[in-house]
Amino acid sequence: MNPLISRAISVNERLSLGYIIRQFRVSSQNMVIAAGQKLPTIDLFEDSPANKVNLAKIANGKKIVIFGVPGAFTPGCSKTHLPGYIQKAGELKSKGIAEIFCISVNDPFVMAAWGKEHGAEGKVRMLADPAAQFTDAMELSVDLPVLGGKRSKRYSMLLDDGVVKELNVEPDNTGLSCSLAENMKL
Repeated sequence: MNPLISRAISVNERLSLGYIIRQFRVSSQNMVIAAGQKLPTIDLFEDSPANKVNLAKIANGKKIVIFGVPGAFTPGCSKTHLPGYIQKAGELKSKGIAEIFCISVNDPFVMAAWGKEHGAEGKVRMLADPAAQFTDAMELSVDLPVLGGKRSKRYSMLLDDGVVKELNVEPDNTGLSCSLAENMKL
């Protein structure tokens, strides 16, 4: 065999093996979030980068609702998803939900402005996952180039004492059906 071709194959095999090992390490640190599991202990941000929020800690001893959206100020999120949870906040809280959280792969200032525009204060807490660390750890990220790249799939979840009781991920990752406020099963 030609020595140059032999060397190219050898280098390519090492790169491929290195790639596989790196992918395994990344994947093995993530968890496919499902009913019966606890949230990852990753900080999110509310209002500013200085205000860290850890949902795994907040959820202890409480029932909370979390919903994830692809992006603040996007049409489906602004016209249907967030407004639905704001409108149903009183009803959900009357059924034992302590707090409702909206998460998006955006910066905390954008999330704060979006919440303010929709009157979320006192109803839905707006949390930013700027580097998608929380979203990736739950394996709920999706690549949406038209929205700037990595974003969150659209989902909703019910937690009781930090344990996932219900998880609703939109089948197409961005649609508006199973993750809506009116579809939460308490």
